[in-house]
Amino acid sequence: MTGKALMLQGTGSDVGKSILTAALCRIAKQNGLRVAPFKPQNMSNNAMACRNGGEIGRAQALQARAAGREPHVDMNPVLLKPQTDRSAQVVVHGQALSAMDAADYMSSRDQLMGAVTESFQRLVETNDLVIVEGAGSPAEINLRDRDIANMGFARRAGVPVCLIGDIDKGGVIASLVGTQAVIDPDDASMIRGFLINKFRGDPALFEDGVSAIEARTGWPCFGVVPWLRAPSLLPAEDAVSLEFWQKPSSGALKVVAPMLSRIANFDDADPLRLESGIDFRWIPPGTALPRDADLVILFGTKSTLGDLDFLREQGWDHDIIAHARAGGRVLGICGGYQMLGHKICDPEGHDGPAGSARGLGLLDVKTVMTNAKQVQPVTAQCARTGRALSGYEIHTGATEGPDTDRPFAIIRGKPDGARSADDRVQGTYLHGVFEDDQFRRSWLSNAGAVADTHLSFNATIETALDELAEEVRQAVRVDDLLDLASAPSLPRKQV
Repeated sequence: MTGKALMLQGTGSDVGKSILTAALCRIAKQNGLRVAPFKPQNMSNNAMACRNGGEIGRAQALQARAAGREPHVDMNPVLLKPQTDRSAQVVVHGQALSAMDAADYMSSRDQLMGAVTESFQRLVETNDLVIVEGAGSPAEINLRDRDIANMGFARRAGVPVCLIGDIDKGGVIASLVGTQAVIDPDDASMIRGFLINKFRGDPALFEDGVSAIEARTGWPCFGVVPWLRAPSLLPAEDAVSLEFWQKPSSGALKVVAPMLSRIANFDDADPLRLESGIDFRWIPPGTALPRDADLVILFGTKSTLGDLDFLREQGWDHDIIAHARAGGRVLGICGGYQMLGHKICDPEGHDGPAGSARGLGLLDVKTVMTNAKQVQPVTAQCARTGRALSGYEIHTGATEGPDTDRPFAIIRGKPDGARSADDRVQGTYLHGVFEDDQFRRSWLSNAGAVADTHLSFNATIETALDELAEEVRQAVRVDDLLDLASAPSLPRKQV
């Protein structure tokens, strides 16, 4: 089998590439095609463990779900996980290789094109259609000479491009026309049309705008996509979206979560924020944790020591300790669990800059970072109830101490996490556990929830993906857009 491919690029970050890729994957699946998503290079701390081993960006895992496929490392061969403002862990084919600063990575990106094309070729050979998502913008011409994520990939693989502009940001005409103006003419020739995304109101009001873009670029418009409802129900890739997720709620159980600077796998919160009986709130930097909170959750982080410093800078350490001393509940997941202990040691800098620090001291445990990284889906049992649960691990570090004698879960016969003697402070390395409806209800009930908590999470996600596909079908000339897809021009074998 030799399939076809189509690439979605954007005029900038957060224009909706990930969501529209998921929509096209679901539409292609509904049309009877074997389809797979692909993102050559992603930068995100929101990752998912694949059953075949390794990790990929959370957005590609959602796109795989939309396509009806199991997530695979080939769908995101290069993943960058920021640890500091200037360095990131580099993950290739699902395996963490090293931490690099920006300059080192820029000088080595051409070496990663082999890994990118290798994965892409495997997907093309086993699918009818591959929907490729770009990263950032092709207009970043200062990065073009070593680009593997946008036109560098499109040109290398011979994949036609549809360019997405976000009208909600303002200046969409200039963004689309300006992209053509600044990029290389051979790059511009790869773009076969454009989409307008996130339009609010009557699309007829922008017909003159569409005509102006078409006249200046020569590209056809394949549709004006309205502001979609479904994405608010789906896992997000970027932490920048968290501030837009606040929802009014009359839930009896008040749950708050600090927005850490390197927060990771924050989609662990999705089942909680979607529960009608839970008042879930993200707390931004510079804001104290509410005193009337029932439960504080510390989610994962790509740099535990770095975010522990950040947490203290916000004064959240005092808020959390006071909350716990007043009888409030605290849950730490992954890096958040490590912060709850007495001490964190990273002498060789496996999780960011080397160093050590005292933790919040709410659990009698200590964590030592090592070069061994646990990345795997798991099935487990709740240590308190014996109830079966499932999730995944993505973490560095080993945690030990007396409170691990009261584990959160049992994984393959071994304890995971820890609980305080009064059971009000808990920690675990398991991500995704709240997606299990029965476990979530039981855990929330034990935490004091008394209102409606009857969300069927996975059914909600599937319905949202179907609604997303239908909304896009209504707004986009989907058949014409998918007809752009062509067989890639890669050689049969890549060295």
